[in-house]
Amino acid sequence: MVEELLSIWEETYKKGQLTFWMFIALKHGEKYVDEIRSFIQEFSEQTISYDEQSLYRSLRKFQHLDIVEFVLKPGASGPERKYYRLTSSGEQLLEKFIERNILLLHSSKISNLLKS
Repeated sequence: MVEELLSIWEETYKKGQLTFWMFIALKHGEKYVDEIRSFIQEFSEQTISYDEQSLYRSLRKFQHLDIVEFVLKPGASGPERKYYRLTSSGEQLLEKFIERNILLLHSSKISNLLKS
């Protein structure tokens, strides 16, 4: 029972992290969708992966909000690819999110709670 509940919780948790992982990937340079997906898999130590459609949907949404933009560049062996990057608003948004939500997890107060 615990393993089943843990799996459900983890799936929900991972879905909620899509924006964070995409923004972290783009913070470290412009990337096309497959590079974003590979970045997430690598840096989550293969524990998180997203399908391309989910990434494209999110990127389109963030593009409409002027948080993400893209440039077209020649593909390695085919048509041009969209290379996505954060806009200055996207960078500010990520920075504020990290300050309010991620750095909190590194506080001694939370660290002590996790250890006890």
